[in-house]
Amino acid sequence: MQSTAYPDPTREKLVQAAIPHVVFDGWGPETFQAAVTDSGVPAQMARVAAPRGSVDLAAAYHKGGDRLMIEALQTADLSDMRFRDKIAHAVWLRIEAVDREVVRRGMSLFSLPHYAPEGVRLVWETTDAIWNTLGDTSMDVNWYTKRATLSAVFTSTILFWLGDDSEGFADTKAFLDRRIDDVMSFEKAKAGVRDNKTLSALFALPNAILGTIKAPAAVRRDDIPGTQAPSTQAPSTQAGDQ
Repeated sequence: MQSTAYPDPTREKLVQAAIPHVVFDGWGPETFQAAVTDSGVPAQMARVAAPRGSVDLAAAYHKGGDRLMIEALQTADLSDMRFRDKIAHAVWLRIEAVDREVVRRGMSLFSLPHYAPEGVRLVWETTDAIWNTLGDTSMDVNWYTKRATLSAVFTSTILFWLGDDSEGFADTKAFLDRRIDDVMSFEKAKAGVRDNKTLSALFALPNAILGTIKAPAAVRRDDIPGTQAPSTQAPSTQAGDQ
């Protein structure tokens, strides 16, 4: 599995050669063969770098978008933004990092039943990168719920963006803002349940069960290539920061 932090140089060369062909031919065998020819990478080496052909190139393209988003987030001045605006900004940076027609072809590929699980995993990795870069340090069930809800926001926003013809994608930006507001409303509702003694007692057993769920901390280390340690600064999720 290729790391987001440490991309394979040969695979990246193939990805760049494939992009001009993807718009017309999709992420299929023809595109992979064209990428091999145009890049000058020997066929045997290309098969080592991308054993599944264009599928591996499509996944690498997605991971490349994640890297560009992380770089843009790390250099952006987010100090005056509410936390919900930081999330929206991160999602939009991720969208700006890729070509719409290439993404459209990728959506078609990863909607196929045998590739759908990988498509889900790639989206999860994107949302995990967003939360980690913004400083999330949750280690309980919230680690999962944050990424699950943002995955739904990200996927629905991408689908809307693919069909958006508004100037400057204004409609997509408005759609994204509404989805982020929905997520923040959900988080406030969860906080209300915790603060309400009656409701807290009612959900005591489910909360106890959920309390046993932990984030996969064992693999979140910064001394292993291909893993990304969380930031030391946790994002504020107080109502005033939303």
